[in-house]
Amino acid sequence: MILDAAEKERICSVATLLHRAAKPIKILKAVGWSDQVKAEFFAQGATALPQVEYPPFDPQPVLDLVREAKRSIFGSSVIDSWLEKQANNLEIGARMLAGVGTPVFFEYSRQAYGEPTTPMRFDTETPLEMAEQIQRVIQQLDHINLDISPPEYHTAAAVAQELEKAVKAHFGASAPAIEIVDTLSANALASAKRIRIRQDARFTDRDAAQLLNHEAYIHVATSLNGQAQSDLPILAAGHPGTTRTQEGLAVFAEIISGTIELNRFQRLADRVFAIQMAIEGADFLQVYQYFLDRTGKPDQAFESARRVFRGGVITGGAPFTKDVVYIYGLLQVSTAIRAIFSAGRADCLFLLFCGKLDVFDLPALCELTAAGLCRLPRFVPPWVSDPRYMLALLTYSTFMNQIELERSQEAARKMLQNAPVIEMGE
Repeated sequence: MILDAAEKERICSVATLLHRAAKPIKILKAVGWSDQVKAEFFAQGATALPQVEYPPFDPQPVLDLVREAKRSIFGSSVIDSWLEKQANNLEIGARMLAGVGTPVFFEYSRQAYGEPTTPMRFDTETPLEMAEQIQRVIQQLDHINLDISPPEYHTAAAVAQELEKAVKAHFGASAPAIEIVDTLSANALASAKRIRIRQDARFTDRDAAQLLNHEAYIHVATSLNGQAQSDLPILAAGHPGTTRTQEGLAVFAEIISGTIELNRFQRLADRVFAIQMAIEGADFLQVYQYFLDRTGKPDQAFESARRVFRGGVITGGAPFTKDVVYIYGLLQVSTAIRAIFSAGRADCLFLLFCGKLDVFDLPALCELTAAGLCRLPRFVPPWVSDPRYMLALLTYSTFMNQIELERSQEAARKMLQNAPVIEMGE
């Protein structure tokens, strides 16, 4: 597609309006809980439902900007379809925030992120079914005689020091600041300018590397690359329509870098189960107890339950469904990357990092890049700039997926059934 000057100006104008509309939509900030909520919960013996209040959100300014942008979106080109999708996602985000603390919030949350029983776009499998598969595999590994207990825990300060050194090496003058904060909705969160780490969080020996690959190499990189898109500023805005791919990329980065652990997969699956429990009517106390039974750690159980109920209804039936995107997004991203290489389109792998986007935006971004409106990313993860290991892993996984594993496993069981078990030395 050849775009003349007037067409380019129209596209850039719409992208700018959408970026303005996206600025007030700060989902995690809007649904955050104060420290007092947790303190009061445990002061009452963890027996009473938390009392949470949210600041009101007026969606009208966002809706007005979206409406103005849509007046200049017309035609059926892939670029106009992309702009239309951005506009619709921003409207969903605004209406979701306008309904915080009510069932309305859940109705828009499930539109934005899906829910455990929502099938994938090109598959009938659901996040709930994927979580169940993960659980089954982990249960099958229970009999393996290997010590996979968590290694020594490290403080937030120690992890911050390690991260600071790594991000300076990767991002140079554009490296985000590493900050330790008292309150955070997760162990760590990233933006273009900073990575925040919760003061009371504790980390395994792999967590610093996991944070580097997840938060810095993905979330920080796509934020910085998006901010460089002067013609298409909407690519700098993370919103509900980009969350699935962004988190899917981040978990894929953990896998490809070898920093993910088995309990990480279990946590991702547990989040899906907990969301489904809440949809079916479980209240905060019941979900808190579920996580407490799983971990034996009251503080971690509270934080995990809070993720499910922030912005939603504490008494159950209407949770925040964002956490289904980690498993869903991982499968979507890994499938897309494999398809990209099968199609001989390594250029599209780089485009995945040009800003905050959904994997299905790639056709439009190819058009926009060819027209000179979308810039190639400056920052990409090491496994993209040097993809040799990733290519080998994709080849191996593709090969293994074609093998009938049950027959091989049965043969291995028969071969070893009479072999003595060897005590493993320290």
